[in-house]
Amino acid sequence: MYGATFGLANICGWLLGGFLVSVRPFGFTWQAIFFVNIPIGIAAFAGGIFLLEENCSEHARRLDILGVALLSLTLGCLVYPLIQGREAGWPRWMFGMLFLSLVSFNSFLRYEKYLSKEGRDPLVEISFFRNRRFVIGLVMGLVFYMISAFYLTFSVYLQGGLHKSPLQAGFAVLPFAVSFFLGSLASSHVMRRLDIYALTLGFALQVVGFGTVALAVRYGLLWGLETGLACAGIGYGIVMPGVIKAVIGGIDERHAGLASGTVMTTL
Repeated sequence: MYGATFGLANICGWLLGGFLVSVRPFGFTWQAIFFVNIPIGIAAFAGGIFLLEENCSEHARRLDILGVALLSLTLGCLVYPLIQGREAGWPRWMFGMLFLSLVSFNSFLRYEKYLSKEGRDPLVEISFFRNRRFVIGLVMGLVFYMISAFYLTFSVYLQGGLHKSPLQAGFAVLPFAVSFFLGSLASSHVMRRLDIYALTLGFALQVVGFGTVALAVRYGLLWGLETGLACAGIGYGIVMPGVIKAVIGGIDERHAGLASGTVMTTL
């Protein structure tokens, strides 16, 4: 269900994103996509309060406010120079931000270890990283999610190269999104039959699919575009739930929230 939800969101995201950019609500173009987060955020906030029983538990975990602040400072000081450094000409203060990110990250790790040692509630349980399966799963997940760069580059190709409108570009990616959704639904059955080899099958389908897309773009084979996208989408749908399972499958159930939060931060 987790993977299928991602697949369904893929379908809605491409179409709704293309629609918003095309109709330009309130005079906005691509900036309009951020408005989507407002009603969804409100609904998720209300659902979290009224539907999640864990929030009402007498033994609910406390939010690690200082850990959140240190990690946010670390990521902010790391990401901003990487994004804006070249355009700004790499001034000295940006190198200072990069150095500060290292100092802040070191402070974050020390503070999280302290909380764990005192039996309190850390934002990240450092002991997870002594679990070999968890670490390997995180690395797999990080490499796997790097394929998200495809979304941006392919969208730019469709609009800048083939001169499609944002809405047309959204429809053009539907073979990938729909097959991603179907692959996610089938992933549990595939895993029961193939076990660990299900991941091998999923990765192989992605290699074949994206390879077909690359050849179709290179030689102008329009039929290859849709076929390759569909093949890659099925592979993506099979692999994603398996990667998540590989990461949190060996973690104690009471730490599932911490483990999944660590996964999503990494991805």
